[in-house]
Amino acid sequence: MTDTDSPRQGFALAADGTTLAYQRQGTGFPLVLLAGQANNHHWWDGIRADFHATHSTITLDYRGTGASDKPQHGYSTEQFGDDVIAVLDDLDVERADVYGTSMGGRVAQWIAVRHPERVRRLVLGCTTPGGPHAVERDASVRRALAQTDPEAARQALIDLMYSPAWRATHPGPYTTLGDPVMPPHARHGHLLASNRHDAWDALSAITAPTLILHGDQDRMAPPDNLPLLAARIHDTRTHLFRGARHAYFEECRSEASALVSAFLGGEV
Repeated sequence: MTDTDSPRQGFALAADGTTLAYQRQGTGFPLVLLAGQANNHHWWDGIRADFHATHSTITLDYRGTGASDKPQHGYSTEQFGDDVIAVLDDLDVERADVYGTSMGGRVAQWIAVRHPERVRRLVLGCTTPGGPHAVERDASVRRALAQTDPEAARQALIDLMYSPAWRATHPGPYTTLGDPVMPPHARHGHLLASNRHDAWDALSAITAPTLILHGDQDRMAPPDNLPLLAARIHDTRTHLFRGARHAYFEECRSEASALVSAFLGGEV
C-alpha cells in the first residue's frame, strides 16, 4: 500500500459491546496514533504518512466520534485506553509503539501503565498528568473556548492550536478542531473524560522508554507539564518546540516527525 491509498478501516468490539472503528495504513512495526479530545482519526491526516517508511499506522475513532458507536455513557481516559487494546486485539497486534497527543497523550499514559507488555516505545505530546498536580490552562482560555458564538469559539480554538505566523502560510482547512458531527452527549463525555484524568500516582509504573514533546507557546496544555511528566516517568527524553502552540506536530512537522521517528528507531 502506498501513502496515497486510504487507510483500511475495520471494526472492533469493546468489552461493553461498543463498536469501535479503526484505520490501518502502511507496513512495518505498528504505531498507534491517538488524537485529541472530541476528535476522530482525521486529526492525523496531515502527518501519518511521515511514519510509513518504518511503521504501519493505526488510528481509531474514539467512542462518540467518527464511525464508532456513540453510547450515552462510558467515557473516560481509562476506557479509551481499553478501547485501544480492543483494537489491537482485533488486529492481532501483540506489541506496538504508541504516540498520543493532547487527550490522546492521557489515554496513552493509561495504556502504558495498565498494559506495559503491549507498549514498546511511548511518545507523549502536548499533554498533562491530569489531576491536582497538573498545570491547568488559565481561565481566559476556558472562557474563549466556552463562547456561545460557535464561530468565535472556533476561531479561539484555531488560535490556541496554531501560531499566527504558521496560519499565514497554512490557511486550512484544519483537521484538529473536533468531529463536526459528534453528538452533544458524546462531546460532553469527552470533556469530562479529559477533565477527570489523573494518572499522577500511576505514572511511575510506566516501563516503556518515553519521549515527551511540547510547544513552548502552548496555552491549551501549558508546557510546564512537560517536566512534571518527565519527573514521574523513569526513562524519558524531552523536547520543546520554540514558538509552537498546541498542534506542534503540524506546526513543526518536519522537526517533530523526524524526532519521533528517530526515537522509535532507537536513535534518540
